[in-house]
Order: sequence, then structure tokens, then C-alpha cells
Amino acid sequence: MDDKALVELLFAASEAARVALGELEDWGPSGEREGQYRLDLAADRAVLRILGNAGLSVVSEESGAHQGTLPLLAMVDPIDGSTNAHRGLPMYSTSICVLDDQGPWVGAVKDHVSGRRFHAIRGQGAWRDGSVIGPSTCSTLSRAIVGVSGVPAAPLGSWQYRALGCASLELCAVADGTLDAYLPVGAASLHPWDYQAGALICQEAGAGLAERTGRDLWIRVDEVRAPVAASTPELLEILLTRHAR
Repeated sequence: MDDKALVELLFAASEAARVALGELEDWGPSGEREGQYRLDLAADRAVLRILGNAGLSVVSEESGAHQGTLPLLAMVDPIDGSTNAHRGLPMYSTSICVLDDQGPWVGAVKDHVSGRRFHAIRGQGAWRDGSVIGPSTCSTLSRAIVGVSGVPAAPLGSWQYRALGCASLELCAVADGTLDAYLPVGAASLHPWDYQAGALICQEAGAGLAERTGRDLWIRVDEVRAPVAASTPELLEILLTRHAR
């Protein structure tokens, strides 16, 4: 499978998730796990069907690990921002990052409200709806608009901040310059399916990217990390210095 075919496969899986939501009458709590919704399970089934038929191994937030026939692993959040979706807040996505034996290869994030499609291919760049994207030039925290996960214990020092509840799209917003930075604050952290696709899109767009405590972001198991993305190296260093544990 070449990279372009893989991109289309990931967006086909994302579209299947969108269709599954459209066919679902009850988007409410699943009753199986706190914070999980029926919409999560419906999207998960749809995404797994597409990726599984293509032979990819999968680690999904909703259903765990699934073994495929190809040496490719997809880290999948069938619906990132599912609480937003359930409550009618218009920011949720499907987020998929595929890793090969060299690390992250292709990342795809589909915004199910606007229909925008973000993707990145290792070493080739990042795109939104087929157009190349890049971050802002902000290098000063006092002028930055920063997306956060969690509750700040003290002022961030930024001009403004946003807590939007969808890490994949917030990272894509750093990649295309809509936000200047993104980070988990306080005790907040993310699972790999939450951030990996968006992080690869940031990295390939030219944004700065790091893990707050220096750990590897490109893990293949369910462990939490604290990814930090920023428009410029200068802004990234400021955030890491101020918010490192």
C-alpha cells in the first residue's frame, strides 16, 4: 500500500464513522464505561470494518487491540470529542495515525462538523482539504492563543487560551495557524489515539513538537503522554520551560 492509498483508506474509515453517526438515533451513554457513548461504539464498529478489511492492526480507544495481516498499526480514536458530539458542541472528529517500522507514517483527522480533512505523510508535509498548511509565526507567549487540555492552575501567560475538548482538531489548529500552541496543563494527559494523528500533522506542517517530560510520543500501546505543540521553536521552549513537570 502506498501513502496516497493509505490516506484515502483513513478518510474512507472516517467517512464510515460519520455515516454510522447519521444512522444512530441514540447518541447517549453506552452504559459500559464512564465517559463512553453509543456514538463512540457505532463509529468504532464502522472504522474497524474498513481498517480490518484492509489488513491493518488497530489499537482503538473503544475496543482495544485488533491484529491485522499487514505490518501497519493504526492508533484510532473513532470519535475524538465525543462529549462535545453528545452535548451538541460542534467540534468532534475521527483521528487515525498509522505507524510502520520507522514510526508514524500517515495521520488523518476528519472534522465531522465542518467536513475539513487534515492529513500528513512522513517527510512530505501536511494538508487541509488538499492545500498545504503551516503554523503561525508567533514566538511570544504574551501574544499567543493557546489551546489547552485540563484546567490551568495559574495564568498561562498567554494572550488568550481555549479549552475546546478535541485534541486532534486543536493540534490541527496549531498546524494551520488557527491556534499558536497546544498543551495539556496541570495533571492532564492524553492517550496516543487522542494526539498522534494531530501531532504528526503539526510536525509535518513545521510546528514545534515535544513531550512535556521528554518521553516518546510515538508509542504503540495505551500509555498517557503530554504532547506540546507550538508555532515556533521559541514559543515551544517557553511553554516547556514554564509548564514542565
